[in-house]
Amino acid sequence: MKRTILSLVLLVASATFASAQIMKSADLEKYAKVRYGEKWLDAAMNLSAELTLDKNESLTYQQIIEAPGKNKNQLYILLNYWATATFKDKQAITLDDKESGTIIISSTMPNIVEHTGTLNEYSISITPVIKIDIKDERIRVTYTVQSYDILNNVGAGWLGGIFRDDNQGRNTYGDSKRMKDDKTDRNLYDQQWEIAHHYPFVEKDAQKRSSAKAFVMTHAYSNAVMDKIEEAVKNGIVGNEDDDW
Repeated sequence: MKRTILSLVLLVASATFASAQIMKSADLEKYAKVRYGEKWLDAAMNLSAELTLDKNESLTYQQIIEAPGKNKNQLYILLNYWATATFKDKQAITLDDKESGTIIISSTMPNIVEHTGTLNEYSISITPVIKIDIKDERIRVTYTVQSYDILNNVGAGWLGGIFRDDNQGRNTYGDSKRMKDDKTDRNLYDQQWEIAHHYPFVEKDAQKRSSAKAFVMTHAYSNAVMDKIEEAVKNGIVGNEDDDW
């Protein structure tokens, strides 16, 4: 799928490698609103006219990034450095094969959507799979998301009357990656919503407002990932990775 190149220079620059993600969800939302508008249903439908799902019904983006003058080994070391500095999760790099020139990263971007519906509250996260194929003077990046990870607070919607606030006045959901059969709170349930089975690809979706925003935010995050990798390949991680030392 051809990717539309979007500029994230100002927003991405504000995110640091110390975090476990490319950028904070709040910054991502600001960017998405500026680029696509604040009407998530309309934005999602407009994007769906430009994007198609792959044969596995996943949202997939692919970009080839040229790296003149850098051989396969140099790019492999640079991208390992980038992945390690960017994702604090020790299990984020799921494949690291120097011989084949392949790095696969899987790390959760938490809480890209927090939505209060009529009956329930939803906290939505995504876990993209980022595959980097490396050759002399070029790399290929493939970004794939098949589903949204959902933490559903049953009964905490506008009519539910079950709200639990933290010190910042926000609803608390716990860990959206809880172990199976966790009984910490009987009102919390982990779910997965397959992108292909929700809005904008399915018009009659009971969670269309949540899934519309999730779709737009997932698309915006793909651009942040691609831009960050391209910046690392072309200009290095911290700007002093040359051999003159």
